[in-house]
Amino acid sequence: MSYTPVAADVAKLRNQTGAGMMDCKKALVEAEGDFEKAVDILRKKGQKVAANRADRDSSEGAVIARVNEDNTLGVVISLNCETDFVAKNEAFIELAYELAEMAIFAATKEELLATDFHGMTVAEKLIEQTGVIGEKIEIGAFERITGPFLGAYIHAGNKIAAITSLSAKVEGADEAAKAVSMQAAAMNPIALDETAVSQETIDKELEIERHKLVEEGKPANIIDNILKGKMQRFYKDNTLVHQDFIKDSSISVADYVKSVNADLKVTGFVRISLA
Repeated sequence: MSYTPVAADVAKLRNQTGAGMMDCKKALVEAEGDFEKAVDILRKKGQKVAANRADRDSSEGAVIARVNEDNTLGVVISLNCETDFVAKNEAFIELAYELAEMAIFAATKEELLATDFHGMTVAEKLIEQTGVIGEKIEIGAFERITGPFLGAYIHAGNKIAAITSLSAKVEGADEAAKAVSMQAAAMNPIALDETAVSQETIDKELEIERHKLVEEGKPANIIDNILKGKMQRFYKDNTLVHQDFIKDSSISVADYVKSVNADLKVTGFVRISLA
């Protein structure tokens, strides 16, 4: 029996890729419902598809980032719920902030869930709140980062948050770390730089671009050289330090950080999104 996509699946793929509704439907049919294959099909057919797809399926909740007092350790967590109504509730947001503060002292999500919360564990508190609110409440994502100097950014609405690590605590580092965290939140880089991009991602990108060049009729003897340029552009668009700085597109993120201090570098980042 052939696969027939339901409207919700088509809408989900469209939301993830930005491609047209009918193109998404055809890609899902060809991929027999496999979303990753459908994305590759869209790209091979020349569709302009966002390389940076959502971190996970959209869900409701609040994403909170917190950094310790000396700016050397930080966490980003998401407290998930079922509806936007609950996600915007003041008490729910307060709970998310309180759990994020506690998460600074936990190495993993499991450790956070086992942490004491006013006489009960965090896991038990979430079960209690599920009963009170009438919706499933859970810790969705948990990301931890350490570094010489960290700065955090939470986007308005609490749907995206990021923490960036800089190589040193210097004058202007606080503002720079927040600005780069805002960049990470807004532009969703897949890695810090080209050395941090997985080989699987590189191979897939090369396969897609090679397929498009062959379809365009480019001579085989020049395809490899064209691919080198394509990959440089891919790294520029998709790795944090090489992206155009959102506050000044004439410079890269790495150049912006150097303008704060000549020896300063971005050494890492974490990002969580519910959008």
